[in-house]
Amino acid sequence: MNYILDTNIPILMVKNSKFSTFFKDVFSEDSAHTFSICIVSLGEIDSIVRQNQWGSKKAKQIIEILSKAEVINLDNKEIISAYGTLDAYSQGKLKDKPLPVGMSARNMGKNDLWIAASAMIAQGTLITTDKDFNHLHETLIKVDYIDIKEFQ
Repeated sequence: MNYILDTNIPILMVKNSKFSTFFKDVFSEDSAHTFSICIVSLGEIDSIVRQNQWGSKKAKQIIEILSKAEVINLDNKEIISAYGTLDAYSQGKLKDKPLPVGMSARNMGKNDLWIAASAMIAQGTLITTDKDFNHLHETLIKVDYIDIKEFQ
């Protein structure tokens, strides 16, 4: 199975040992699992490392985690089209795929749209700890939401 890592997954693997153990046990044990990460997430991670002034130990850990994931670049017409589809759907303006009854339109962050578009084209399951992608689950992408409350 191909998993796409949201930005928060590698960050939590470095910052939270309980989460890191859980992730390795559940997702990394099976050698058939592959991991990818959108290049946008790499930029977000670099910013977080700099803003929080991570030392060399944490920086090395994040580099090790990221070295095991294939990077998804955005210079792909399919990803660009998927971005447009996901944004239009989230806004409730996709004529051939309306939002479910009772669901209201929402603005997604632009980086989240790129990450979701990468997952859509890679046909992988997006692993995340935030609910920003939940409205897309099973409609346009597969989302594996992990509630981090149990790791605090």
